[in-house]
Amino acid sequence: MTAEYRAHFDFSIVFANGGGMSGDGFRLDLPGHDVSEEDVAALLVRHLGLALVSEVALTDLRIVEEPHRGSRGVEVERRVAADTVIDLSHPIEAGLVTYPGLPAPTITPYLTREDSRTRYAEGTEFAMDVITMIGNTGTYLDAPFHRYADGRDLASLDLRTLVGLRAEVFHVHDAWTSEDRGIRAATFGDRDLAGSAVLIDTGWDRHFGTPRYGSGAPFLTEKAARSLVDAGVALVGIDSLNIDDTESGGERPAHSILLAGGVHVVEHLTRLDAVPARGARFTAAPPAVRGFGTFPVRAFATVAESH
Repeated sequence: MTAEYRAHFDFSIVFANGGGMSGDGFRLDLPGHDVSEEDVAALLVRHLGLALVSEVALTDLRIVEEPHRGSRGVEVERRVAADTVIDLSHPIEAGLVTYPGLPAPTITPYLTREDSRTRYAEGTEFAMDVITMIGNTGTYLDAPFHRYADGRDLASLDLRTLVGLRAEVFHVHDAWTSEDRGIRAATFGDRDLAGSAVLIDTGWDRHFGTPRYGSGAPFLTEKAARSLVDAGVALVGIDSLNIDDTESGGERPAHSILLAGGVHVVEHLTRLDAVPARGARFTAAPPAVRGFGTFPVRAFATVAESH
C-alpha cells in the first residue's frame, strides 16, 4: 500500500460576484505529495463545490503523510494487492470479554478426537465442540428484533443489505476527544450514502480486550443517527464499544433510530484504518437464526486492485 498525503493550510476565498469565505486549519486529501499550491487551491474549490471563485489564497501550507479522509471531488489513487480482503472482525475465544458485564463465551468438547476413533474407520477422526455465548460477542450485528419485538430477526434479513455493500468509510480519529466523544451529523454531510455501509473508524478498537475499552468510548449522536436514516444507508458499523453513549444513562437513541429505520448496526469492528474512504465493498452476514436479534459476524471489506 502506497503512502497517502494530505494538505494542512489556512485559506481565504474571494468570489467574482462579491463576498468571500475563509478557514483555519483546513485539511484536504491529495493525489500525491508532488503538488503545487495552485493544485491544492483547485482541489479545495472542487471539494467545497464552489462557483464564481476569483481568488484563492493559501497560507501555512504543509504537505503531511497521513491517511486520506475521503475529501469530496478529490480523485486519489490507492494501490493494494488485487482483490484484497481485509478482515474487520475480532476473533472469538473462550473467556473473551466483549462488553463489560456480559458473559464470556465457553467452549467445551462434545466429541474429542480420541473418542471419535471408536466411532469411525481406522485413521479417521473428528472433533466436535460446544460453544456457549451471548449473541453480543466479538464483532456482531444488531437486527431490528434486538430493539423491537416486532422487528426483523436474523433469519428475516435480506442478504442484499448485508453482502457486498458499497463501503463509505469515515476515518474520524481526530474528530472526537475524551471531553466530546460524539460523532456528529456534519461528519457525514459531504457524500451520497444511499444504500451504503457507513463504517466509522474511531480508532477505539486498539483498546479491545482491555479494561480501557469499557469506558470513554466514542459514539454516534442522535442527530447523526437520524441523518444516516434520512440518507438511506443500509448499515452502520463502528469500531467502538457501542454505537450509543453507554455512559449517559439507559437511553439508546442511535440504536432506536437506526433499527427502527431498518438500518443494520455492526459493533466492535476492527482494522477500519486499513480500508480506504471510498472504493471498498463490505460484508457482514450473521447466521439465519429465528427469534434472535444479534449475533457475531465475520465482517470484511474487499478492495479492488486500484481505484
